[in-house]
Amino acid sequence: MQSIYWVLTWACHRKCKHCYDDRFRPYVRDALKAVVGEGQAAHETIIANLPDDMSWHDPATGTHQRTILILAGGELLIDGVREELFYPALRAIRARWGDKAPRISMQMTGDVLTPQILDECLSLGVEGIAIASIDDYHVGMKGEKKFRFMEDIRALMASRGVSEISLGGAKSKKLNMPEQPETQPDGPTFLFFGAQEDLWIGELWPRGRAWTNGLSNAGYETNFCARWSGGKNFLHLGQAGSEIAIEPDGSVYPCCLKTKAPLGKLTEEKLADILESVGALPEIQAINRGDPEAMMESPEAFRAISSAVDGAGRTVENMCIGCDHYFERTLSPKLKALREARLAALAS
Repeated sequence: MQSIYWVLTWACHRKCKHCYDDRFRPYVRDALKAVVGEGQAAHETIIANLPDDMSWHDPATGTHQRTILILAGGELLIDGVREELFYPALRAIRARWGDKAPRISMQMTGDVLTPQILDECLSLGVEGIAIASIDDYHVGMKGEKKFRFMEDIRALMASRGVSEISLGGAKSKKLNMPEQPETQPDGPTFLFFGAQEDLWIGELWPRGRAWTNGLSNAGYETNFCARWSGGKNFLHLGQAGSEIAIEPDGSVYPCCLKTKAPLGKLTEEKLADILESVGALPEIQAINRGDPEAMMESPEAFRAISSAVDGAGRTVENMCIGCDHYFERTLSPKLKALREARLAALAS
C-alpha cells in the first residue's frame, strides 16, 4: 500500500465538536483500560497480517517507495495510551519488518508533546509527525492562538533536528508554512494541518459529532470517495494511490471516513486475502474507482438514497450518505457472507 491509516485507540483527551467519530473522547479509569485494551489485544496480530512487502511502486520515478504507516488516535501520547499501547506497537513494527519497515508517521494534537516524549518517539522509529489541531474547533486554537502554538512547536522540533514540511499551495501560505522543497529533507519531518475550509477535509465529513452538530457542509457534488483518504485505488496493493484504514480491533475499511460495514478484520486474516475476496464485488470495484454512484444501476437511483437529516435538522445530500444507505440495505450482507466463507476455508 502507498499508505495505511491505523487508528490504534479511541482514547482522546478532547471531545471536539467536529470529530468524525463519537468514539474519540476522554475515557477514565476502568473505561480507559478497556478501550486501550482493545488495541493491546489486537495490534500484534494486525501487524502480522499486513503485507510482508511494505512498499509501493512509484510510476513517476520507476522506483519502489516505502509504505507510509500513519498511526493515529484519539491521542497516542496521553497517559494510559503512550506506554501501554503506542510504544509497544512501534516496537512490534520494528520487530516485524526491521530495516524494511514502513515509514512511520503519527498524528497528534501537539498540546501534550514534551521534549522527552518527542525524543522517545524519534528513538522508536517515528519519521513523520502531523500536528492535526490547527483549526478553530480545537480548544485553545481559535484565532491567533494557533499561531503562537505553532511557533512553540517549531522551536521544539528545531531543537531535535526535525524539519518542517508543508501541504503546499495557498493552504500553506494561510498558516505561514515554509515552501515545500523540491526534495524531501533527510531525517524526520513534521507538518501542521487542521479542519479549515481549504485544509484537510474542508467541508467536514458527514460523520460523528460533525454530523450530530450540523457542521458538515459537504453537498452531493463533494465526492470524498475520489479524494485522498477516500476509497479510490484502495484495492491496488503495491501501487500508487492505494490506502486502507484500520480500526483498533483490526476492522478494515476502504476509506478513512469508514463505510457502514468493514471489509474484514486483520485479527482474523491477511489483508491481501480480504482485498482479493471483496474485490470481486462490482460495488467494491465502484468504490475502488472513486465512483460510488456506480454501486447502483444508475446515478439517479443512487442519488435518491443519498440524503438524510442531520443533528441540526437540516436535510443534507451527500454521496457518503448514499454509500451508507446502500451498505445498510444491500452490501453489508454480501460482505458478511464473503467473510464467513473465507473464515470457513481457513478453518477447514
